Amino acid sequence: MTPKNAVLIVEDEILIAMEIERILQDAGYEVVAIAPDRTSALSAGPAVRVAFVDLNLRDGPTGPDTARELAERFGVRIVYVTANPAQIGKEAPTAVGCVRKPFTDEAILAAAERALQV
Repeated sequence: MTPKNAVLIVEDEILIAMEIERILQDAGYEVVAIAPDRTSALSAGPAVRVAFVDLNLRDGPTGPDTARELAERFGVRIVYVTANPAQIGKEAPTAVGCVRKPFTDEAILAAAERALQV
């Protein structure tokens, strides 16, 4: 059974991913994986409840499609993390919000809390 606080970070910039991971772990969330690309993200999908998804990943601008697939296949709640929200296009059906880069600890934690309350 997937823990309620299981989180996936879909981000190819390791320093940004590690910062999100630190924020979430310090608050008691379980970061299951950091995925730099679509394939890695989908592999982790069954084990998570929430995914923080960047739009541009190692394999290109695959974030929006990856988010939709995580939502549709696994019911993962999506929080987009991007400097360019207009690039999201059609949102994932389980999208709960968007955190703009550069982000604050408070913005990440508020998004995580909202994602788990929906």
